[in-house]
Amino acid sequence: MPQEYRLILKNVDAPGYTSDLECYLRHGGYETLKKALALPPKDLPDGRRLSAPEQIREDVKLSGLRGRGGAGFSCGLKWSFVDRRSGKPIYLICNADESEPGTFKDREIMLRVPHRLIEGCLIAAHAIQSAHVFIYIRGEYSTEYEVLSAALEEARNAGLLGGVALTIHRGAGAYICGEETALLESLEGKRGQPRSKPPFPALEGLYDSPTLINNVETITNVAKVLELGPEEYAQIGSPPDSTGTRVFCLSGNVVRPGAYEAPHGITVRHLIEDIGGGVANGRKLKAVMVGGSSFPVMTPDQIDTPLDVDSLAQKGLFIGSGVITAVDDRTCIVQFALRIAQFYMHESCGKCTPCRVGTRWLVQLVRSFEEGSASEDDFDLLLDVCDRIIGKCLCVLGDSAAMPVASCVTKFRDEFRAHLEHGGCPFGEDSSLAHLFAPSDQHRHDAVAQKAPV
Repeated sequence: MPQEYRLILKNVDAPGYTSDLECYLRHGGYETLKKALALPPKDLPDGRRLSAPEQIREDVKLSGLRGRGGAGFSCGLKWSFVDRRSGKPIYLICNADESEPGTFKDREIMLRVPHRLIEGCLIAAHAIQSAHVFIYIRGEYSTEYEVLSAALEEARNAGLLGGVALTIHRGAGAYICGEETALLESLEGKRGQPRSKPPFPALEGLYDSPTLINNVETITNVAKVLELGPEEYAQIGSPPDSTGTRVFCLSGNVVRPGAYEAPHGITVRHLIEDIGGGVANGRKLKAVMVGGSSFPVMTPDQIDTPLDVDSLAQKGLFIGSGVITAVDDRTCIVQFALRIAQFYMHESCGKCTPCRVGTRWLVQLVRSFEEGSASEDDFDLLLDVCDRIIGKCLCVLGDSAAMPVASCVTKFRDEFRAHLEHGGCPFGEDSSLAHLFAPSDQHRHDAVAQKAPV
């Protein structure tokens, strides 16, 4: 198996690296933070003078670092949007909610390199001139919370936080709170629902103050950008638009699932076959969930596509949060689409009509295909429902339900049609998803009251 290219997971195998601050310091931990805090002003040839925070923001921009949470927006550009002239407090929020199905890389980072995340938070806070940092962590991540809290206490006792107040806040387990404005609502003690934009968080975010929100992997990369220098970092991966490494979340029907760090630009085939050991039990690959359950699926003829933003975009695909889930030939793709639709129906906050109503339509229509009761006209109806959801909601949750379902219908129409011809699922009990419980099933009820037994 090829060696991983470790950048942010570097040294994780060193004894005590995760749980011992002294070990992290021996390996150069927090040295980048010290250098960032001690940067002198820099005079430019055009007569401008850059302060230390301005230099850090410029270096992050030059590195080409993109957000690792799904949208893939330029990190340095996003930092430049933060309003530093309002006179209000500036907040930095690390989004550690990580609720996208198939995603577990932030979890790995918090478990194995918690101090590198904290160091990244402190550097980012200095760069945007913030003294208030929140790490919003998913409520179910209890072990990760304990590891991160212990690391934070070590850093605090060692005087490494300086004047920054860093708080770890536990969420209550809602997928929607991974969306940045719903996260803000939750952090303020309100129901987690997305806000209308504008205003954007960079101007009016937490407590109506300027706010920067980046996810765990993004912020953890910041220390490495400054340690290596923006020029060297920008040469790693697939420049200019996909620099650095990515902690890929490899799961599904593979021999060696796990979180693997590798440079952008490796192919899906290389990740599944060489790093992951190939499809398990000698089965054939049927589809790949790329980027997360929110995005279109990939077919086997596309697995030589490099894992970078541009290469995937050319084929209508997205790198998302670095998810690669292999689906083998035992899986009924209609059941696969149904489980995705059920998940998003269950997680919809209900604020937007296209999402609240549309996700239910998706479930009903895909279920009718699974049961073999749909008609040929329902293909067009299902795709029309997807079209009426995509781009019509306050946040992308509706899109997250519609895009993968539409891609399954488009790319595997023959399998959907086979259900109609068979009068039900031709896979029967043999599908690997046949008995997978969907949370929405616990809410199902008969539309007509049943007569009580005598």
